[in-house]
Amino acid sequence: MDKQHISYSILELAIVSHGNTIKQTLNNSLALAKEAEACNYTRIWFAEHHNSAHIGSSATSLLIGYVAENTDIIRVGSGGIMLPNHSPLVIAEQFGTLAHLYPNRIDLGLGRAPGTDHQTAAAIRSDFMQAAQAFPEEVEKIERYFFVDNRRSSVRAAIAEGTDVPLYILGSSPDSAHLAAKKGLPYAFASHFASTHLLNALEIYKEEFQPSDSLNKPYTIAGVNVYVADTDEEAEKLFTSLIKMFVGILTGAREPVQPPTEMTEELEGLLRHPSVYQMLKYSFVGSKETVKRKILAFLDQTGVDELVTVSTMYDINDRLKSTRLFAEIMTEINQGR
Repeated sequence: MDKQHISYSILELAIVSHGNTIKQTLNNSLALAKEAEACNYTRIWFAEHHNSAHIGSSATSLLIGYVAENTDIIRVGSGGIMLPNHSPLVIAEQFGTLAHLYPNRIDLGLGRAPGTDHQTAAAIRSDFMQAAQAFPEEVEKIERYFFVDNRRSSVRAAIAEGTDVPLYILGSSPDSAHLAAKKGLPYAFASHFASTHLLNALEIYKEEFQPSDSLNKPYTIAGVNVYVADTDEEAEKLFTSLIKMFVGILTGAREPVQPPTEMTEELEGLLRHPSVYQMLKYSFVGSKETVKRKILAFLDQTGVDELVTVSTMYDINDRLKSTRLFAEIMTEINQGR
């Protein structure tokens, strides 16, 4: 691995824990952002999801504004806005507004997936499939609305023109890698749940990258699940909440985040199930020493510029502690220790 500085960030879905309210969950997201800011995380991104009783990040731009208003320097953005759900003009206006309110702090990550089921996607936008197929053209519209020169156009997002809102292409397949490379934009891969194509997508992106006005060389971000505690056993216990959540996703039995339990043989067996293992392959669970060793191996394997961490935990205090410990790991890595 090169000795470049590796940035570290957070992806947040505002997932509701059993017994918590939506309000408590959103307040916890803010507490997480404040902790991340204190620990020198680069950014916190919120992921757009719909038609889930247990995810609080559906109105993504509103949540970004709430967190940006109550923090000072950490970058806040979308990881991502699912563009086929929206009018590019309206998204440009929303993020242009955020950029005026919180200058040099707002990111706009764009994805192609619906962030929900097909029936809900159709309810959000009747021509969703057409918009999804036109994703590259929709991204171009977003770019144009942010251009200063667009003031000569008959259709404008005037509040966005000339604002500093970096665009990121998000993806979980090689298709997005081709697009990010062609447009010369940073590329974030959802390897925290879609591990299969990570290495191939990164290779495609780097080989095909074309420098642009916004980026002169490739910039890659990879999603990873991170659970750090004082001991391996404590971290594995925290991880059981995520195992149970993913099993619920695969079986259709979706529930709020459940309290952690001891890591049993049954849970270890579920983790080894091919479908669950493939989704959670890039999960780094353990003490600082254990996770640091695994992260170093991942960085050597991928060469990514930034890690965006996902840590679905039942108790916010456990998550805040894990956030602090992971920051200590990354500080040691960046200092060559």
